[in-house]
Amino acid sequence: MQKKKILIVEDNEQNLYLETFLLEKQGYDVIQARNGQEGLDTAAAERPDLILLDIQLPVMDGYEVARRLKQSQETQRIPILAVTSYAMAGDREAVLAAGCEGYIEKPIDPDHFAEQVKRFLNAELGKMKSEESGD
Repeated sequence: MQKKKILIVEDNEQNLYLETFLLEKQGYDVIQARNGQEGLDTAAAERPDLILLDIQLPVMDGYEVARRLKQSQETQRIPILAVTSYAMAGDREAVLAAGCEGYIEKPIDPDHFAEQVKRFLNAELGKMKSEESGD
């Protein structure tokens, strides 16, 4: 089975390192982008299976990145998981309204992060399969 490719769009080096380390340890192929525009370009070029998207990014914030990814034919079907420290009631709705399918709160829990990503990825792949078969 081919390794799943995950794009992490994150400007904080510590978070980027930790997320990359945890996912590579689980066998994922990880690619990185450090700002919103780089995230858009990398997503279009690499076509990852999942995008982990920080919301507070330089150049272009995560909300705008998510909206543009969902508007593009090339990237609209790639599931997006926001990784954010925003935990207020309206923030969840804003993340989902921008086009993200879910989110993980920061600070990330190293013991559960990879499992959260795996569950989310499996659920999204299951949804796509049932859409393709017309269920």
